[in-house]
Amino acid sequence: MKFSFLLPLLVLLMWQGSAVRAERADRLKPMQVEADRMQHDDPKQITVLTGHVQAVKGTLLMRAAHMQVQQDAQGQQVVSLRASQGERVFFRQKREGVNEFIEGESEQAVYDSRQDVMTLTGRAEVRILRQDQPADQVLGHRIVYNNSTEVLNVDERQQGGGRARAVLAPRTEAKPSAAPPVPALQNSLQLQDKGRP
Repeated sequence: MKFSFLLPLLVLLMWQGSAVRAERADRLKPMQVEADRMQHDDPKQITVLTGHVQAVKGTLLMRAAHMQVQQDAQGQQVVSLRASQGERVFFRQKREGVNEFIEGESEQAVYDSRQDVMTLTGRAEVRILRQDQPADQVLGHRIVYNNSTEVLNVDERQQGGGRARAVLAPRTEAKPSAAPPVPALQNSLQLQDKGRP
């Protein structure tokens, strides 16, 4: 069963009126990659990385066992990530304009920088971190997170028929920090008695 018809309600409840956008400039930043092994085919503009792969693109961090990067003539990238057997790939990105991060895990993932979309497939999970603490959480077989449109789709079609699930934490108002105590006023005679001849 596809849950996109619940999307407006889910977005309203889950993100509590705040934008779900990650850093908008990330899609235009260069990608820095590290891996145990790398093969680059320049004519085809395909780079294949294997073994403890880590990629950083602005505030977007991606980790996987295997990664393939296909770049087009305009420099836009499609990144395919795959985990080792029994493991999951990982991504984390700062959200635009707030001190929050979005992160996720799945068996496979595809990031399309042109569309600004992250698609997670297989034991997929997406979390919002507020002040480094998990807040909202969404689980499903396939999760598509569109940064540009602020849309999150959860699809649970798979063998065995599961259900899409979410934990929606209430957004607490930031409490103003307590003002330091103000010392009691003293008259000039009391001040003269303290340390003055």
